[in-house]
This record gives sequence, structure tokens and C-alpha cells, in this order.
Amino acid sequence: MSERNIKSPSGGLGVKHLNITVTGKVQGVGFRETTKIIANQMMVTGFVRNEKDGSVYIEAEGEAIFLEEFVNWCHEGPDRSRVENVAVSDGEVKNYRNFEVLRK
Repeated sequence: MSERNIKSPSGGLGVKHLNITVTGKVQGVGFRETTKIIANQMMVTGFVRNEKDGSVYIEAEGEAIFLEEFVNWCHEGPDRSRVENVAVSDGEVKNYRNFEVLRK
């Protein structure tokens, strides 16, 4: 058997990758900076950036249990934001080393 699934202590199968788009009043309210703080607290890696359409785009990697909590936070956002929708899809793991705020 050439591939092994190594179970993590949380019961998941290692690292997952999520592509997340958050819409609503999510720009100009500290969303990206707060997302970085939350990601670091939850051991989530990847990046966050503003999109031209007013949304925020996030690529997040981590163990499933942490990603679930991270997505739950995305539905709330920071105090000054007003999240209308969070779209989440699975993606290919890119092995990010940290979490960054991308600025154009």
C-alpha cells in the first residue's frame, strides 16, 4: 500500500483546504485583519484578500475540526461587519506555512 491515511488526534484525516467567499459589509471593517488573528488562534493557514465585487476571499487550510470553527466565525465576522453569505468549497491542499493578509 503506497498511500497511508494518518489519523490526527482530532479524528480527521489530516489537513483540508477550503475556498471561502464572504459577502455583505465585509470590506473596510477590519475583516481581513481579524480573520488573520482568528486563523492564527485556530491553527489555520492560508490567506485572505478583498475582491473587486466587495466580497472577501479566503483560502484556509487546517484540520477539519479547526476549519469548522473557522467557517463558523466567518459567518459572524468582526463587530463592524455584516455578513450576508458564506460560500465554502473544498480545494486542493497547498501546504501554506502561515496565514497572510493579501493587499492588491
